[in-house]
Amino acid sequence: MVLSNGKTEAPLPSSNGGGAEIDNNEKKPFKIFVGYDPREDLAYEVCRHSILKRSSIPVEIIPIKQSDLRKSGLYWRERGQFESTEFSFSRFLTPCLANYQGWAMFVDCDFLYLADIKELKDLIEDKYAIMCVQHDYAPKETTKMDGAVQTVYPRKNWSSMVLYNCAHPKNRVLTPDTVNTQTGAFLHRFQWLEDDLIGSIPFVWNFLEGHNRVVDNDPTTSPKAIHYTRGGPWFEAWKNCEFADLWLNEMEDYMKQAKKESAN
Repeated sequence: MVLSNGKTEAPLPSSNGGGAEIDNNEKKPFKIFVGYDPREDLAYEVCRHSILKRSSIPVEIIPIKQSDLRKSGLYWRERGQFESTEFSFSRFLTPCLANYQGWAMFVDCDFLYLADIKELKDLIEDKYAIMCVQHDYAPKETTKMDGAVQTVYPRKNWSSMVLYNCAHPKNRVLTPDTVNTQTGAFLHRFQWLEDDLIGSIPFVWNFLEGHNRVVDNDPTTSPKAIHYTRGGPWFEAWKNCEFADLWLNEMEDYMKQAKKESAN
């Protein structure tokens, strides 16, 4: 679908692992796969809006919807008791959904982007298989969002925003069979990769609300993307979280634009 600002939103690729045109043209839209959960539909829409509004490059935003993946035969694993969202494991289908071509991004829906996605894309280095913010994070809360269990494990939140070098031979391991059968530890800790294939991104691109801090007079600590990992203002229990005002302002802006588009 072509949006009024010239950017696009794409449907989920089909079960042949494709649906994505082979991309040898750098001018093609940058693919961004966003984790989708029906309980957080508004969070997804606001995240999408925040990316599109600030992007100076063409982007293609693709929601990873578990129901669609199941219908297309790409996802069949049963949901585990510690999966707080519907995309806990389906996120690792990103290289497959991009047809193992070029670079693509996965991001949780509970992000708010405050900077141009081009700045993030410009950090890409082809020598890496993936790139992410390498958090050292151990949450104090026992629950998050709407009462989901808060789990603690090594490399927590690394997989919440990942730039994937989809064409990298190591990422060929991420087939639907692997994603549906491998353990959470294997996937979320990137155990299919050697450590030197995991590139680092500044923490401001996955700024954890309630954990990371802005340092006065240090612009390098100002968030470029806020991650409401404990829960965002779309949940009643988290309506007064840090940076709630920024998210609510973005929600109002999204709703105004949606209303304007529906009237046309």
